[in-house]
Amino acid sequence: MTWWPIGASLFASSEGSGLFIGLAGSGAAGGLAVAGFEWNATYVLLALAWVFVPIYVSSEIVTMPEYIQKRYGGQRICMYLSVLSLLLSVFTKISIDLYAGALFVHICLGWNFYLSTTLMLIVTALYTIAGGLAAVIYTDALQTFIMVVGAVILAVKAFNQIGGYDRLEAAYAQAIPAKTITNTTCHLPRTDAMHMFRDPYTADLPWTGMTFGLTIMATWYWCTDQVIVQRSLSARDLNHVKASSILASYLKMLPMGLIVMPGMISRALYPDDVGCVVPSECLRACGAEIGCSNIAYPKLVIELMPTGLRGLMIAVMMAALMSSLTSVFNSSSTLFTMDIWRQLRPRAGERELLLVGRLVIVVLIGVSVAWIPILQGSNSGQLFIYMQSVTSSLAPPVTAVFVLGIFWRRANEQGAFWGLMVGLAVGAGRMVLEFLHPAPPCGAPDVQPALLGSIHYLHFAVALFVLSSAVVVSGSLLTPAPQGAQIENLTWWTLSQALPLGAKAGDGQMPQKQAFWARVCGFNAILLMCVNIFFYAYFA
Repeated sequence: MTWWPIGASLFASSEGSGLFIGLAGSGAAGGLAVAGFEWNATYVLLALAWVFVPIYVSSEIVTMPEYIQKRYGGQRICMYLSVLSLLLSVFTKISIDLYAGALFVHICLGWNFYLSTTLMLIVTALYTIAGGLAAVIYTDALQTFIMVVGAVILAVKAFNQIGGYDRLEAAYAQAIPAKTITNTTCHLPRTDAMHMFRDPYTADLPWTGMTFGLTIMATWYWCTDQVIVQRSLSARDLNHVKASSILASYLKMLPMGLIVMPGMISRALYPDDVGCVVPSECLRACGAEIGCSNIAYPKLVIELMPTGLRGLMIAVMMAALMSSLTSVFNSSSTLFTMDIWRQLRPRAGERELLLVGRLVIVVLIGVSVAWIPILQGSNSGQLFIYMQSVTSSLAPPVTAVFVLGIFWRRANEQGAFWGLMVGLAVGAGRMVLEFLHPAPPCGAPDVQPALLGSIHYLHFAVALFVLSSAVVVSGSLLTPAPQGAQIENLTWWTLSQALPLGAKAGDGQMPQKQAFWARVCGFNAILLMCVNIFFYAYFA
């Protein structure tokens, strides 16, 4: 494939409508800093194209478990990664998409929240069974295009409502609800709302965490996740991979103006609903006691979009949610039947596998629906922050195993396996604590354990990464070195020196053309980093 559809697809697969709701909600709750989650992707996407993909190509693999299998050997790590991705799909993907969709129906039609969830599920199930995967791929591209066009129109209308970008800071600072809780400050918008870089000790998104912790989580998402890497591996040659990463990075600059700032405007225009703090008011506005920042985007769509466009935008948002749910259902059931069930029952026939696949979907849906109330109450009701905090507990050990596997020849299966296990124990421990002791609502005393209160989840990601790496290193040094076959063509130092994808031997023009485009990509990557640093500095 050529570079531009891949770049657009990389962007689209990371921007579901759950993200629209989550990013705008966090913008409404805390200001601009949440856009750092999007801008940080620039550096990791460049690492994907310049470092990770050449290694995946050199090792001739198709899936990520296959790379781990070749590099480390053994079955345990692959099995664990399969189970982990099932867990993450329940905790982050399915429950968030269901919640976001139900929230949309609830805000648009005023129906009961759980009735909306059930409706979403029934329609999605019909769509999955009737359409299959082909329906998903064709609708994805179109939906993304309409969503972006709709977002642009909505952003322009929103800025018009408050009188332009110059008025944003003042309008946001005055977004105080009519009913507040006495002797508290949680109804006041943050004073550092317009800053990207925030205090490392007291801020909601400390700059240290947004720089180091986030990079570790983003490396897991962009460089080791099957969905993303698969798209990059379908490119014609390495130059197309690089160009697609650069395009996706430029597109990732857009959510600041198209999603985060409109979220802030939504709070400025509707402080009583989006910025509510009194539990009874929040229940009225969105059906959740802890806060209603998540409704920032749907509220704008309903209030500001002209009638025809409003229907289209809602339809597209719902369709995008359903398509992302469908693809998660498809991939999860395949993953379970092929990687887990087949290991347990090697002689299982086609019919048994089909039946198991369908049962898995039913179980996943059941668990996800049961999870929604917990999701609603965690992380002050901010959907996006909830997603990041779950990731920070589970992803860093995986990043450590991939990074060490690529850059350190001595890493072996025993080290990697125990690194993952220790990382899982510590990360899951923190995650359980977080759900048992959610952040207190406005005005309630804070009874969270010191571990949660004093260590921000982004800082925890750094600590977990360092701990897992230390276990991998010591475990590898205490056990025999990996065999030659587990290193050849599989690490950065032993890349195969064969011609890159797409270059044909005996064609004198090809290497020159390749070299020219490689220079063009290199120049564009430097330009992209300059643009990114400028934006960071401007909003710092």
